[in-house]
Amino acid sequence: MRIFANTNYDFIKWRWHALILSIVLIWGGVASIYFKGGVPLGIEFTGGTEVILKFQQPVGEDAVRKAVDPISNEAVVQQYGPPQEHTIIVRLPQMKGAEQGDALEADSKRVEDAIRAANLGPFEPSKNIIGPVMGKDYQRKGIWATVAALGGMLIYVAFRFRFSFAVGAIVASFHDILITMVFLTWFGYDLSLNIIAGLLTITGYSVNDTIVVFDRVRENQRQMRREPLDQIVNKSVNQTLGRTVITSGTTLLAVLSLYLFGGEVLRGFAFTMVVGVLTGTYSTVFIAASIAIILSRRTAVTQVQARPRQTKAKRA
Repeated sequence: MRIFANTNYDFIKWRWHALILSIVLIWGGVASIYFKGGVPLGIEFTGGTEVILKFQQPVGEDAVRKAVDPISNEAVVQQYGPPQEHTIIVRLPQMKGAEQGDALEADSKRVEDAIRAANLGPFEPSKNIIGPVMGKDYQRKGIWATVAALGGMLIYVAFRFRFSFAVGAIVASFHDILITMVFLTWFGYDLSLNIIAGLLTITGYSVNDTIVVFDRVRENQRQMRREPLDQIVNKSVNQTLGRTVITSGTTLLAVLSLYLFGGEVLRGFAFTMVVGVLTGTYSTVFIAASIAIILSRRTAVTQVQARPRQTKAKRA
């Protein structure tokens, strides 16, 4: 089955509108992150205690939050998993002086004691304790993993295509990461290892989608030598539009199902993927192609300006 066959939409016509929209979203997100004091980090990066409480009867989040407030007013209390499982997760950030494993263990015990003292009913606790040294190590590894992925993709695309196309692909990848981070902050998600995994996944997904378009551009350049790059890129986007919609649509359905039914543990990853698939498709059509066209034009202008100088130098 073929969809969007023989389309001729003028996507390149809207490239400046798309670039302005992206800039507004990114700067709006950066401003909100700045005024909130930075990107909120999960306990994997900051260190702290995570206690999962599985009750035998329904217990509200407000009751659990009220019980743990005397321990820390920064504790995060959320429902964990389906409501019928009666499970609540309590995330307690690292407290001052809690630099040793014993201190973090004590924080977990204080949470359990507070719940018992509040008489909220029988429960089975499980815990996850992360020290600050391990949290900093996770931070460093997450940053290097992202930088290495983007660097490797830049080298690959530059080797396979021209350098301006490689820059367009990497700018589009940065665009996808920034837009996704903005939406994560707006919707109150902490930066965790699951979300880092999601960011790396959408980076590869976005670049793969961009390479499909660029590969078609390279093929069309051989057949349309006298046509301007704008028309070649626009035709290539239209030729791959059906493939883009089918691939992005089926991927979106999968990650949306994961978001709705995957439970609390996978919700951050799934939300990252939902936003990433949407913005990755958008950036492939508008951002990557637009950057490639702009850089290619500048390179062509520079070469044209350099030719008269070289001719004059030879005559002299």
